[in-house]
Amino acid sequence: MKIPFGKLEIESFNSEAACLELIAAQKWADGYKCRKCGHENYCKGKTPFSRRCTRCKHEESATSHTIFHHCRIDLPEAFRMVYMVCSDPAISSYELSRQMEIRQMTCWKLKNKLLECLEKKGQIDLLFEPEKKEGPAEN
Repeated sequence: MKIPFGKLEIESFNSEAACLELIAAQKWADGYKCRKCGHENYCKGKTPFSRRCTRCKHEESATSHTIFHHCRIDLPEAFRMVYMVCSDPAISSYELSRQMEIRQMTCWKLKNKLLECLEKKGQIDLLFEPEKKEGPAEN
C-alpha cells in the first residue's frame, strides 16, 4: 500500500487516532485472523483500534507487526518522518533529529526501517516487518 502522503494529506494525520485508524484499516483490510490460533472472530481490545481474539484472548495492537512496531515516538511524528524520508531518502538522521527535535538515534532507527522497506518493496508499506537483527551469540 502506498502511503497517501502529499503535502496536504499529511496534515490529516495530526492525531494518534487518525494514524491508528489508517494502520488498522490497512492491517485488517482482508479481515481479522488471530496470529496465535487462526480464529477469525474478535472483539475490541483494551487499546484504541486493537483487536482481541474471542477464542484464545490474544490481543494485537494496530501497530504490532507493522513498520511502527516498537516505535518510541508519537505516531503523528512518525508519519511526519515517513513523509520526510519519502520526500528525500538521502536526508540524514541528524537533519531529521534537528527538524523534529527528536533524539538522533531514534530517527536513525526509524529511518533505517523505512529505507529497508523501500529497498525490499519499492515503496513504503505500513505492514512491512523489518527482519530481526540477531545479537551476538551468548556463551
